[in-house]
Amino acid sequence: MRISGLRQLRNFSIYYRNEKSVTTNKSTIFALSSGFGKCGVAVIRVSGPDVKKALTEIGGFKQLPTPRKAMLKKLSDPVTKEVLDQGLVVWFPGPNSFTGEDSCEFQVHGGSAVISAVLQALRKLDNFCPAEPGEFTKRAFYSGKMDLTSVEGLSALIDSETEIQRKQALHQMEGALYSLYNGWSDKLIKSLAHLEAYIDFDEDQDIDKDVIENINSNITSLIVDIKKHLEDGRRGERIRKGVQMTILGAPNSGKSSLMNILCKRPAAIVSSIPGTTRDLVETHLDINGYPVNVTDTAGLRVDPADQVEAEGISRAISSAMSSDFILFIFDVVKFVEWTKENGYNLDSLEALQKYVQCNELGIQEQIQQCQDLWNYIFNNENCYSNGKTQGLILFNKMDLLSSEDNLSFLKQNDCYNFISGISCKTEEGIAELIERMTNKLETLCGKSASIQNNPSYSSSRQRHCLEECLTSLQQFSKLSVEGFQVDLTAETLRRAIDSLGRLTGRISTEQLLDIIFKDFCIGK
Repeated sequence: MRISGLRQLRNFSIYYRNEKSVTTNKSTIFALSSGFGKCGVAVIRVSGPDVKKALTEIGGFKQLPTPRKAMLKKLSDPVTKEVLDQGLVVWFPGPNSFTGEDSCEFQVHGGSAVISAVLQALRKLDNFCPAEPGEFTKRAFYSGKMDLTSVEGLSALIDSETEIQRKQALHQMEGALYSLYNGWSDKLIKSLAHLEAYIDFDEDQDIDKDVIENINSNITSLIVDIKKHLEDGRRGERIRKGVQMTILGAPNSGKSSLMNILCKRPAAIVSSIPGTTRDLVETHLDINGYPVNVTDTAGLRVDPADQVEAEGISRAISSAMSSDFILFIFDVVKFVEWTKENGYNLDSLEALQKYVQCNELGIQEQIQQCQDLWNYIFNNENCYSNGKTQGLILFNKMDLLSSEDNLSFLKQNDCYNFISGISCKTEEGIAELIERMTNKLETLCGKSASIQNNPSYSSSRQRHCLEECLTSLQQFSKLSVEGFQVDLTAETLRRAIDSLGRLTGRISTEQLLDIIFKDFCIGK
């Protein structure tokens, strides 16, 4: 006998709602939460069912203190009764705490001996054990205080190094993605409920066309929304991981000098000897709040001097092919000489078009990779493709250019975001270059102000779950066109709901959770 469809849905919904409320945590955990190293104040966090022992036996409280009020106490060893330190103690009774459990904090002096003594004292209490990495956050998840997208947002917030990373992580931690995905999930559950009702009550009757049309309309709308969400050029992932940027150019064109200017330190060796840089040199930049992972590369030429240089050029090309943003740096003196030798006009883009295509450089394929830049140079199109690889052409050594050799096309307004003249020696044009780079980064990652209104997924795990959900919904639409078979269409909706459930953690496995929480530091 078949189980009732509504009963299946009802059981599924109960599991779906209450998965996070189940906890197997029995011990009380503790850890240093403020980071290691000598400091003025260190915070030791405690959470679990026996926190009150720590308050009475170490904090010396005869009765529980006022919640969320800092109290100055002498902290003592629970066995020897020796005073370890004098510090502030704060009591957070569950569920109004970070983990949802009874918790407390000891704010002690930040010397290593003090911290070690307090941690050893906590270890002496029955059922107390040191926390694993991310265990406090994991307990918050199990208590229903956070969903998985918020957990990932917290992890990103801890790791954030730039302003836009901070904004995106904070917004995600506060539930921006959860609200979006939970709204989609509620719509799917409602549609599934209608289908299950027909399985139970109207199996021998014609399905009401209005109800089915409403379901189809809702699913079609969701497909559009999820597609749009996925087709944002992976902005959120770029912000979290950093934009991959490669500097390409011929030997001695100024690549390493430019990298040193951008990162404001001698990250790469600079020499007048061609081919100084043989391998990839990588560093991290903060460009007006945008995170950038920049790579300096070996100089490109068609006739490398030896196998080592050939390997360096191969690595440079590979780096560019996987980049989000490429800076093409040309020696403007050599460009002018080549233009005059070949009889081209310096006042138009024709010389640049021919120079890019000449065999001496060997970078035509990489410039084609930057679709917007290519379209400007060869089609005079001033357009911007969100999420596509961005590129800038830089004419370096402008300080060596004679007054007679005027590159008038550099003064055209429409070339502003595609071609720039600079001097790494005098730093002429560097401020304008930073501004143009920022415009490109906005194209790749979105403007800072748009993060709050248009939250983006920020990890490959989230993207995978969304793609699975979209595939299931597209299968639903296909089945609807081919002939509405209620059992099959209902199954596609169940799979879509399952994908969104794994996205937020409503439906989860221990293996998945271990992967997500393993990158947290101890004490968080």
